[in-house]
Amino acid sequence: MYRKVGQGGTPPESFEFPHGGKLASDHRWVRMAQLIPWSEFEVEYAQNFADSMGAPAKSFRMALGALIIKEKLGTSDRETVEQIRENPYLQYFIGLSFYSNEIPFDASLLVHFRQRISVNLVNKVNQQMVKKIREATTPHSEGDRSEPEEPSERKNQGKLLLHATCASADIITYPTDIGIIDRARLQTEKSVDILYESIKHLCNKKPRTYRNKAHKDYLAITKQRRAAHSKKRTALKKQLQYLKRTLAHIARLIELGATLDNMSNQQYKLLLVCQEVYRQQVWMYEHKTNKISARIVSLTQPHIRPIVRGKAGKNTEFGAKLSASSFEGYVFLDRISWDNFNESGDLIAQVQAFKEFTGHYPESVHADQIYRTRSNRAWCKERGIRMSGPALGRPPAHVSKEKKKQAQDDERVRQAIEGKFGQAKRRFNLDRVMTKLDNTSQTTIAITFLVMNLVAGFRRLLLLFLCQFSSIITGSRAEMITAYDLGCEFKEKLNLLAGLSERSISF
Repeated sequence: MYRKVGQGGTPPESFEFPHGGKLASDHRWVRMAQLIPWSEFEVEYAQNFADSMGAPAKSFRMALGALIIKEKLGTSDRETVEQIRENPYLQYFIGLSFYSNEIPFDASLLVHFRQRISVNLVNKVNQQMVKKIREATTPHSEGDRSEPEEPSERKNQGKLLLHATCASADIITYPTDIGIIDRARLQTEKSVDILYESIKHLCNKKPRTYRNKAHKDYLAITKQRRAAHSKKRTALKKQLQYLKRTLAHIARLIELGATLDNMSNQQYKLLLVCQEVYRQQVWMYEHKTNKISARIVSLTQPHIRPIVRGKAGKNTEFGAKLSASSFEGYVFLDRISWDNFNESGDLIAQVQAFKEFTGHYPESVHADQIYRTRSNRAWCKERGIRMSGPALGRPPAHVSKEKKKQAQDDERVRQAIEGKFGQAKRRFNLDRVMTKLDNTSQTTIAITFLVMNLVAGFRRLLLLFLCQFSSIITGSRAEMITAYDLGCEFKEKLNLLAGLSERSISF
């Protein structure tokens, strides 16, 4: 049962402490809590629960807030709960109205939070939050009170950045064919032990699996630094025969009366995965190839696929491939898939999403070479959108200085989304997604982009306040700096404001 609560939250000055005191209204967690539209998605979150009686579920603000705290601090589930228990500002962030020294919920509930909050819901929250931040940071001067233009009459504005990457999953070791078969053999041997134990009174002798000999053969090939191709194929054939034997023993034990009810749900799922692994590996061995559709590289995470990216030092990554777009420093998750895909097919949908979000087409689209197809260029040209990069076909013999400078500027702009991916992988957990289920992993990836925009929005509100404060100090006309004026451009404007008193502002 879901009980509706006040998602707007308690004002920070009304947050109760056992021995008096109050929260600081300008604290970062208080400010960030005000940027998230908690109440707008409570009804959608409540659809995960039945109307029947039962213990009330945790509120949407508590569920999403806990996931944001975990991603922001980079902690485990248990450590996240302990951090919330010790910090009153984190308790306020998840919607509590008073400080308590007890844990607000068990750490295991974070798994259910990730299952209930889908990736689509996180993306909706992300978009509404960015809209709220842009309204707060966009200047509205006295002269801008004319009637708004029709959507068809609005000129193209802004720069849209597109790129794709892979969110690597946390797998134990680098997957190899012989390693996958060996782990499948070990799992099927456990299944033989479980099934035999249930009917050992009907079977005089336990089936022989030759597990010790199979393990020695596996170590004999894996301990070689550079084994020959013929030796690898011989070892692979042996391991396939061992796995075939254990699968045949399982089928025979079931015929004798053993039931799969003696196995847990996880063991039964792993048995099904082992059967599929055997089918794939036999097919690849017979056809002398290492490619097959829906190839399994992890027994415990069979949804993970190898994603060939061609990066230096990491040609193949294992995880979810995602396509993202960015403008004004905000980044949005547009597509996520466990199978590899060509990201150039997402350009039209991403540009249309930009128009739906802002009300106009972008002035230019900045993407790498894979996006610059003939069809994408023609589609952008029809709508007056300039696409970065050189034209298709044979390069001209002479390139003017203006075009060279334009190409350099476009590449500088495009590198901003590369920096966003670097931030997500170095500062946050996009480079090693620790969740094991496919739906919870997708939610975790979407939460990463939500937290990045939340941090960026909070910083821009702070920079806007500093700009207004500098304008008041210098006595110049109040100048509103938008969220896009970051980095050196923003610093130059502040130094220009402070130039009357021969001061410079640095960060």
